[in-house]
Amino acid sequence: MTSSSLIFIVIAGISLLLFLIIRSKLHAFVALLLVSLLVGMAAGMPLKSVIESIQNGMGGTLGFVAVVVGLGAMFGQMLEASGGAERLAQTLMKKFGEDRAQWALGITGFLVAIPVFFDVGFIILVPIVYGLAKKTGRSLLYYGIPLLAGLAVTHSFIPPTPGPIAVANLIGADLGWVILFGFIAGVPAMMIAGPLFGKYIAKKIHASIPSYMEWKEHDNERDLPSFGLIATIILIPLLLILMNTVSGVVLPEKNMFRSFFTFLGHPFVALTIATLLAFYFLGRKRGFSKQQVQDIATKALEPAGIIILVTGAGGVFKQILVDSGVGKVLADMMATSSLPPIVLAFIIAALVRISQGSATVAMVTSAGLMAPFIETLNLTGPILGLMTIAIAAGATILSHVNDSGFWLVNRYFGLEVKDTLKSWTVMETTIAFVGFSVVFIISWFV
Repeated sequence: MTSSSLIFIVIAGISLLLFLIIRSKLHAFVALLLVSLLVGMAAGMPLKSVIESIQNGMGGTLGFVAVVVGLGAMFGQMLEASGGAERLAQTLMKKFGEDRAQWALGITGFLVAIPVFFDVGFIILVPIVYGLAKKTGRSLLYYGIPLLAGLAVTHSFIPPTPGPIAVANLIGADLGWVILFGFIAGVPAMMIAGPLFGKYIAKKIHASIPSYMEWKEHDNERDLPSFGLIATIILIPLLLILMNTVSGVVLPEKNMFRSFFTFLGHPFVALTIATLLAFYFLGRKRGFSKQQVQDIATKALEPAGIIILVTGAGGVFKQILVDSGVGKVLADMMATSSLPPIVLAFIIAALVRISQGSATVAMVTSAGLMAPFIETLNLTGPILGLMTIAIAAGATILSHVNDSGFWLVNRYFGLEVKDTLKSWTVMETTIAFVGFSVVFIISWFV
C-alpha cells in the first residue's frame, strides 16, 4: 500500500472518530476502539494481528495508567470527604486577606486539582466564590476565574491527573520531568489567566449567584484537617517522583541511593504511600470507620473507570498505528515539516480539542499520533516532558459548547453563552498559549 493511501486512511479514521463522538454521540471509548479496528483493517493488517494489536495496546497502556489513575482518584476522594479542600481554601484566604482573595483562590485551585478531579474541585469550592461575591458585591467572575484557572492548569499539566499521565505513558515521558515542567509552565499560566484576567473580565461581565442554585453559607466552624497535613500529603508523591528523576540525572547508574529513590519515586510506590497516608490521617484518624474509608475508595473508582478506559483505547489507537505501518508513514511525513515537533504536538492536540470538546480524548489521540514520530526521531529525556505539556496545552485551548466544562461554568455562574465564551473560553485559551509558550522557550535550551 502506498504512503498516500496510508495517510488517507489516518485522515479518514480521525474524521470518523470526530463524527462518531460529535454527531453520533458515541462514547469516546467505543469510538476509539471502532476506529482503531477499522484503521487496522483498512491498512491491510491480518484480522488476527488487528485483534492482537488491540489487546497489546490496551494492556500495555492500562498496566501503568490504571494503577496511577486509580490510586490518584482514591487519594482525591479522601481529600474531598475529609474537608481537606475546604481547609486549603480557608487557610489561604486567611493568609492572603480579602483584598487578595483572587490569589488565594488561584493557589487553592492549583493545589486541590492535583489529587481531585476538576469538576469535583470546582463544585466543592464554588460556595466560597458565592460567599465572597455576596459579601463584596463583585461579579462572581472576579473570584471564580482565578479558582477555575488554578483548577484547569493543574488538571491539564500536573500528574497524577489523568490527562498528563496518559500522554506521558503513550509517548514514554518521565513523570518527574512532566511534573517539573508542568509547574514551571502552570504557575505563570494560572497567574495570567486567573487573577489578572479575572480582574479584567469581572469589569466587563457582572455575574451574580443564579436564583436556581441552592446555596448556603459555608460552615467555617466545621472540624477540618490541618493545612500542614493536607499540603504534606499532596506534596509527598510529587516530591518522591521528582527525587527519582533527579537521582537518575545526578547519581551513577549502580549507586545504592539511586536504586532506592528509583523504587520510592516510582509513581506506583509514591502514590500508594500518599493514598495510605490519606486513608489513615484523613480517614481513620479523623473518625471514619474502616467501612466508610472503603466506601470512599470504591466511590472514587466510578468516575476514574471511564477515564481509564478512554486512555486504554487511546493506547489501542497508538498500537494500531505502529503495527500497521501507518505510524511510520505519518512520522516520515511529519519529519518533512519545517515545524518543530513540540509545535506539531500542540497544533494536533488543539485541532482535536476544538473539534470534539474532550480534553482527555484530545490528549490521548494526539499522543497516539505523535508517538511513532517521537520514536522515529529517537527523542528521550526532558524533551518528552516538554512535549507532554505542549500536548496538554493544546488540549486545553478554546473550550466551547461541545465541552462539558463550558456548561458547568455556564450553569454555576448563571452566564449567557456569549458571556461564557468571553470568560471561560478566553481563560482556557490563555492557559493554553501561556503554558505552550513557556515550554516552547525551554525547548530551545534542552
